[in-house]
Amino acid sequence: MGYYDVLSGSIECLRNISKKVKEFMTNYLSKEEPLKNRIQRILNSENLDTQRELISITAAELGIDSLTCAAAITYLIQSIENTSPPASIGDHKTGNQLPTKNTPLGIKMVRYRLDVGSKHRITLEQLKKVLIEESGVDKNNINNVNIQNLYTLIELPDEMPPDIFLHLKSVEINQHKLDIRRVKARNNKKRGNNHIRRGRKRDPRPGNEISDQVNSNNKTVD
Repeated sequence: MGYYDVLSGSIECLRNISKKVKEFMTNYLSKEEPLKNRIQRILNSENLDTQRELISITAAELGIDSLTCAAAITYLIQSIENTSPPASIGDHKTGNQLPTKNTPLGIKMVRYRLDVGSKHRITLEQLKKVLIEESGVDKNNINNVNIQNLYTLIELPDEMPPDIFLHLKSVEINQHKLDIRRVKARNNKKRGNNHIRRGRKRDPRPGNEISDQVNSNNKTVD
């Protein structure tokens, strides 16, 4: 993996840390809830392995302890928040949905299903890293990642080479195979035209209604 790929992963992790620190500081400054209680709730409900790893690596590279590194990151995030413009409505994302990126014109995206999810303790960064390393896909062309409990939905460029597709089926994350499969597009068109009753067409010409009536009566007579 190149330097810029590592840097991109670190920035993504910092964004996640930023969201959590913002929650800490907002509640702390507003006195709505003690900081200690807020932290305890996060520890009980969130998986912070990625954030721990980032702080540990950064601290080791700088030759400082993890506490000092976390304090510096908090200060940095506060500085950024004080100088950055308000986020637009489109910037707000919830859950495990990866922000949609502008796909280059001419690239058709296809929806895929992976047999790994939050139950298998995967993260967005980990999934992107594996896909980049194992398939060679550009990180900017990994879109709309939706991590569910037992599976993940993701959009990748169309016309994936068969050998890459087969290889991704056997690739594992946390000892669970991706088993990638293409998701079929749903056909939402109404099927009303397929249910038209089939029968003998009536001749619209005048005078044929009487003929039809006579024929009908003849059929009922033995």
